[in-house]
Amino acid sequence: MSVIKINAITVPEDSGDELGARFAARHGSMEGTSGFEGFELLQPTDGRTVWLVVTRWASEEDFDNWRNSEHFQRSHGQGGSGDRDSGDQGEQKRPPVGMSSELWSYQISVTG
Repeated sequence: MSVIKINAITVPEDSGDELGARFAARHGSMEGTSGFEGFELLQPTDGRTVWLVVTRWASEEDFDNWRNSEHFQRSHGQGGSGDRDSGDQGEQKRPPVGMSSELWSYQISVTG
């Protein structure tokens, strides 16, 4: 059964498009990550400023392994010499778009 992780990212009112663009630029960057089953970036449509990154993992262990990996640290600005969002070396680091984030954990209870 999949493990669901939701990163609820609060962004300034005028920064949502930038968050979407950064995710689009990294499309496919998780391919080959052990246990990664997919993700969606959910854009609010009701005036909220919280965007949701919903990821699915084969197991909690797979998610933890990714969170402790160099790939995660590079892509989240916690290490390496690459750009915070692209992971490409030689590009300037960009400031984060989000003002805050909160990680939620779920499992599938019922499917339709």
